[in-house]
Amino acid sequence: MNCTLQLYPTYKPSGLPWLGDVPAHWEVRRLRTVAEMRVSNVDKHTREGELPVRLCNYVDVYKNDRITQTMSFMNATASWDEVERFRLEPGDVLITKDSEAWDDIGVPSLVAESADDLLSGYHLALLRPFKEVLGGYLALALQSRVVAYQFHVRANGVTRFGLTHTGIRSVQVPLPPLAEQRAIVRYLDHADRRIRRYVDAKRKLIDLLEEEKQAVINRAVTRGLDPDVRLKPSGVEWLGDVPEHWQVRRLKTVCSMNSGDGITAERIEESGEFPVYGGNGLRGYTSSYTHDGKFALIGRQGALCGNVHIARGRFWASEHAVVAALDPEHVVDWFGATLKAMNLNQYSIAAAQPGLAVERVLNLHLPVPPGREQSAIAEHLDKAIADIDSAIARARRQLEL
Repeated sequence: MNCTLQLYPTYKPSGLPWLGDVPAHWEVRRLRTVAEMRVSNVDKHTREGELPVRLCNYVDVYKNDRITQTMSFMNATASWDEVERFRLEPGDVLITKDSEAWDDIGVPSLVAESADDLLSGYHLALLRPFKEVLGGYLALALQSRVVAYQFHVRANGVTRFGLTHTGIRSVQVPLPPLAEQRAIVRYLDHADRRIRRYVDAKRKLIDLLEEEKQAVINRAVTRGLDPDVRLKPSGVEWLGDVPEHWQVRRLKTVCSMNSGDGITAERIEESGEFPVYGGNGLRGYTSSYTHDGKFALIGRQGALCGNVHIARGRFWASEHAVVAALDPEHVVDWFGATLKAMNLNQYSIAAAQPGLAVERVLNLHLPVPPGREQSAIAEHLDKAIADIDSAIARARRQLEL
């Protein structure tokens, strides 16, 4: 398929400042003239005498561009009239009608597959395009910024934002003839497939680079830099053999650990004098600091607890970070690399909010080379993983694009 877009012979003003000019033969129409809107009141419940149904709900729409039969839906019951009115059909478009965030409303999803028992659920508006409108085109048009913008400015609320029925029906959509709608959908489907293949390839590349980086770190901090060094059993399952002259010690014999201090979101700015570090790294900046020096920071809470970062100079460590203060005879960069090799996340306590117990971490074992080797390992890793980090950063920028 030729993906070079050609200009139309003539354009005309759309009459809308946010849309600008459109092809001369296109229309700009309000949603009420493009699709029938049905707002479901069917929520999760089970009532005697009603029909068993499955509900397509807010999260199903918000997280998926298309609704298909392979998805998992909520079970409920509905009256016969509700089934007839809110049953989904291929080509229908669902949009999120209200949410806690103003920019999470008006999010569309195309119904690609349907079933007799699959209904539109609560918090959604069902748009059933008229015969001169293709559902696939309408879903794509609602994704575009010039259309989505109208949902956002029509949102009302304080702690929860919503769209009125009139607000939805008043949204204006550029509408080409049906044949062009089909061509646009084919073109964008083709472009989407190419982009998704590219994204998948980049994600696989990043995973491979991260694995390579971790292997380089693990090798250096568990075996050292001399390939001919004599080894001995460490007595620690994850560690295996270590150089004969190394020690295997508990973390509490080489460092102390304390949680950071609480800080409110209002005190954290996008720029400022002192960085604020949380469990997952840099959170922003503030006007004061809790630490001055070079420390290893460990994420204390959340699914990513066990993350390790090195903080230098004056900074604020939040309550979501554990600050490891290393004894003076040891090297912080070597220590941080060793903590990464230990995969501390595996020691988190399973709960609604996973977390690390500091006392448990302090009792874990780590391999400890002499001070000069710690410095050599840190210097080696700084050079060895620099190119890998650059490749990862480059691939992530390409993913964002």
